[in-house]
Amino acid sequence: MLLSSLQSASFAKVASVGLAFVAILTVLVWLRHLASDIKIRKLGGTLFVCYLLIITTASKLYYEIGKNQYNNNLVAWCTAQLDNLPPGKRAFAEFSLTGSKRVLITRDPEQIKAILATNISSFGHGSMWHKLWRPFLGDGIFAVDGQLWHDSRAMIKPMFVRDRLRNLAIFDACTSKLLSKIPSAGATVDLKDLFYRWSMDTTTEFLLGENVDSLDFPDNDVLNAMHVAQRIQMFIFVLNPIAPLIPKGDYHRAIRRIEEFIEPAIARTLAIPQARLEELSKLDMEFSFLHSIARYTRDPKVIRDQIMSVLLAARDTTAATMSWAMYELSNYPKLWARLRKEVLRELGSHATPTYEALKDLTFVKNILNETLRLHPAAPLNMRQVLETTTIPGRPGEPGVVLLKGDSVTINTLGMHMYADLYPPVSDTFADPRIFSPERWEHWTPKPWTYAPFSGGPRICAGQNFALTEMAFCLVRLAQRFESIEYRGDWAAQRLRADIIGTPALGVHMALYEPGEKPDLRFKRHAN
Repeated sequence: MLLSSLQSASFAKVASVGLAFVAILTVLVWLRHLASDIKIRKLGGTLFVCYLLIITTASKLYYEIGKNQYNNNLVAWCTAQLDNLPPGKRAFAEFSLTGSKRVLITRDPEQIKAILATNISSFGHGSMWHKLWRPFLGDGIFAVDGQLWHDSRAMIKPMFVRDRLRNLAIFDACTSKLLSKIPSAGATVDLKDLFYRWSMDTTTEFLLGENVDSLDFPDNDVLNAMHVAQRIQMFIFVLNPIAPLIPKGDYHRAIRRIEEFIEPAIARTLAIPQARLEELSKLDMEFSFLHSIARYTRDPKVIRDQIMSVLLAARDTTAATMSWAMYELSNYPKLWARLRKEVLRELGSHATPTYEALKDLTFVKNILNETLRLHPAAPLNMRQVLETTTIPGRPGEPGVVLLKGDSVTINTLGMHMYADLYPPVSDTFADPRIFSPERWEHWTPKPWTYAPFSGGPRICAGQNFALTEMAFCLVRLAQRFESIEYRGDWAAQRLRADIIGTPALGVHMALYEPGEKPDLRFKRHAN
């Protein structure tokens, strides 16, 4: 009896302390909210009611974010926050977990323009981003701001100039191997898997002058390490306030495996005399991205960080976009027939595409543009406010005041899918939710309503490289295969966003050369 009474008393005491802690924390957060409110109002802005000032509500939000990321639904969750806004009230959604640091989500073109271009000095990745990504990307171009970013840009840009892209030998060799891995008529193949291996080989060949040969060895541990590192990195970033609680053993082992692949190549390059590097720079085939960076710096860590950054961006963008392009085309046989007709008319069935020829293939470009509109490689883009500033509000309303330390999530996919930014549906302009490359024959997006490669000074330096690589591959596929069909439930496909957005269910298809008969069991009706 006495023991029971003591236990009850102890429980009551613990409960009281716990409730007191929650109450004190809530009051502190509320006071921080009021302090932020005062700052914003002094600058002419309005801080909207903060609903997340209670620890249980904040915990619920963390749970929602983590759950949606785990279920590949985070992008849709961000878009839903915008769709659920009161009509005509705001151009952005916002919340705060601490009462002071806000997180805004926007798909408004004028706000995005301010963040990425006209007011770019007030925005960047910030110290938190750098801290969270440093084990993976170090001080590479995608993890830094200011002078470090300018230095990184200067290092990598020379390899993406037009003259460097005219030689398509790397694309040709890797795409030929890709085609050799596509089975005969009627056999199902996951094109997403092939595209990721193809892109890994192409990218490492371009970066290092040697590739991981993942097309020949599907279980390549470097390829697998990239998948693991990216998946865990996304969780670390999305759940950053509780990132220390996330197990990171697999993450660090994966990064180390990638480093073990690139470090010997870096060492070999640094052993090359500077004069020889200058000679190599005048050659196309023997001069790699690694050689180019070594002309600027002899620091192996600096080189490592830039290689990791470009490897991440170049591999995933092309693989994901090609996966989505073939997924969409498989639902529209007439579009595939038109693509093939253009390619055969201009190049025939065997000619190797040149850089100049690819630029003249209008329908190929329209397919890639439409794919990137519906499926931008980076559906979300994050920026931190580096100094207190203002971005445009709704027309006729005051600007939105952002305090130093606030964060902004640019919902690129949400913007691309926002019906208000498009012309009315007509005979020449299909519903924006539908894959329709033909729309590009009659329509040009308004500035800052189409941004698959970001925009402003930090626009992707490698976009021409990516577009050329994808166009080359798409042309080669169209030259060889007369028809394609999707295997599985086409409508069940969904987005998986591990930094880059990819088809979550893979892209299982069969491809048929001329004379081969499609399997009627899988015949689909074009919409």
